[in-house]
Amino acid sequence: MEEGDLAAGKSTAAERNAWLVFEDEAGQSMTPPRARTRVRIDQTPVVRVRGRGSGRVSMAGMACYKPGQRSRLIYAIREYRGRKDEPKGFGWRGFRDLIVRARIQLGGPIVLVWDNARLNLTVGTREFIDANAEWLTVFQLPTYAPDPNPTEGVWSLVKRDIGNLAAADLDQITRAVKRRLKMRRYRPEAIDGCLAGTDLALGLRAPGRPTRNWSKPKAAGQLRWRHE
Repeated sequence: MEEGDLAAGKSTAAERNAWLVFEDEAGQSMTPPRARTRVRIDQTPVVRVRGRGSGRVSMAGMACYKPGQRSRLIYAIREYRGRKDEPKGFGWRGFRDLIVRARIQLGGPIVLVWDNARLNLTVGTREFIDANAEWLTVFQLPTYAPDPNPTEGVWSLVKRDIGNLAAADLDQITRAVKRRLKMRRYRPEAIDGCLAGTDLALGLRAPGRPTRNWSKPKAAGQLRWRHE
């Protein structure tokens, strides 16, 4: 993953003193993620939930990294309740608004890395990118390897935390998702850990802390530290 467009994105971020931002989307229905639990032998637990047509929570998030800065998580949430003419998720304008909010919060240029989802390739999205080229540069993950995205790790952590949640309604799902995302936002080490789970090698230094070597660890989830 250190070749091609991703390597170019890393170099561009360094040259422009920009934030390297990874965007991704996910969703959660009324059916909760399965999670392990402790039970007696031969007594399989059963979690009763409402039907799949009861609504959905869509999430769009950005894991943001820059040497010398605290890693950030910026996100937006949208509910879908199945009402007439209600969008099922984010449109390109929702992505545009999230990017603009990220620029305001980060206070500098952005090198954005995302996948080849249909909404990322629309005319409106491309026109917005071209119109803001002075502060926004976009690279796409290769179609054959879309997984090395730290934001995927954020979704994994959130869904693990709400595993086996038997929610009474969509509001409860939304509150649970918001609470978990807020917790991750105030834990930059968790956002750093999501980056360590990918094949990307980025030299990031937080103020007053040793440099993290983000090369691929020997064991999953293990970080190497290089002191300077």
